[in-house]
Amino acid sequence: MTTGPLSGCRVVELGGIGPGPFAGMLLADLGAEVVRVDRPERAAEPDAGGPADVLNRGKRSVVLDLKHPAGPAALLQLAERADVLTEGFRPGVTERLGIGPHECLARNPRLVYGRMTGWGQSGPLAAAAGHDLTYIALTGALGAIGDAAGPPQIPLNLVGDFGGGGCYLVIGVLAALHAVGRTGVGQVVDAAIVDGTAHLLASTFGKLGRGAWTDERGINQLDGGWPFYAVYETKGGGHVAVGALEAKFYRRLIELLKLDVDPGLQHDRSTWPELRRRLAERFAERTRDEWAALFEGTDACVAPVLGLTEAAAHPQLAARGSLFTREGVVQPAAAPRFSATPSSPGPAAPPVGADTRAVFRDWEIADADELVDSGAAVQFRTDSP
Repeated sequence: MTTGPLSGCRVVELGGIGPGPFAGMLLADLGAEVVRVDRPERAAEPDAGGPADVLNRGKRSVVLDLKHPAGPAALLQLAERADVLTEGFRPGVTERLGIGPHECLARNPRLVYGRMTGWGQSGPLAAAAGHDLTYIALTGALGAIGDAAGPPQIPLNLVGDFGGGGCYLVIGVLAALHAVGRTGVGQVVDAAIVDGTAHLLASTFGKLGRGAWTDERGINQLDGGWPFYAVYETKGGGHVAVGALEAKFYRRLIELLKLDVDPGLQHDRSTWPELRRRLAERFAERTRDEWAALFEGTDACVAPVLGLTEAAAHPQLAARGSLFTREGVVQPAAAPRFSATPSSPGPAAPPVGADTRAVFRDWEIADADELVDSGAAVQFRTDSP
């Protein structure tokens, strides 16, 4: 039985990729009962289900054919019994299927209907295809990341899909659930990656507005432009990240590196080219791990740049259990943490469609056997525990 703060909350997630499943995983980690509804053909996808299907952990899996005459009606029955429904189709798709906000809220006026898109439900690009990279490109975020002499650097899909997308969908859902508690009225949450990514840039736009940021890549405070907030290569090819912005941290950095540098000139830009050269030379004298041992626990704000497979073994992450391994798959623990209603990652993602009959039974869906027999719903393998 789940104990997270969303325990007792029922979520229907219409299957998709990227930010939608991430939002569903986060809601499941927080204790919600998340039922992912997939199309029948997803059962054949090689990465569906199992411990490596991390974004679908903690969920139950139902398969509905929404193009079958009885499929939309079955989905509406689920929506009628849910607190939240999330979908990641292009604008207008769920309306054409007969499972849009109008139909769902008519059946369940308290429902929070979360919509996850890249461009949003309106605007000239609303119906266009896109991916994380194109969304963050248009917001200015991509253009601000990378070296001054090189092209923009792709920050995985953390900024768009998961930061500006999935996280903002969850924020919107939680806020709307709070409103339901006060008003008894559900609503539609329009979560667009371009909106969320632009929102993440609030501090940067503020700096730009007051002249503390230049709209050029690689010359600013937090983009590697300052020599004491940058990444340096070490002996043997590893790297360390240096974040000694404040004067006291910068002094400690210089002390530990034994550099003959006047700390009072930290912000004298005329000294920066030489400072960067000397920092690069000094860091190249030892390996990453040797520097890590020297700086560990100090206030110099220096950390080794770890690989994904190394991170779980670092003492800080290990002590907090920030990452754990399930059947050989390293993955994040639930976050954030709660004192009274602790959250935890749910079990590994079940096989696609493994829970169809069980969910129909538990949610008291009418004519469940007929839905499966007709092909409107599909039960694959056996119900997961």
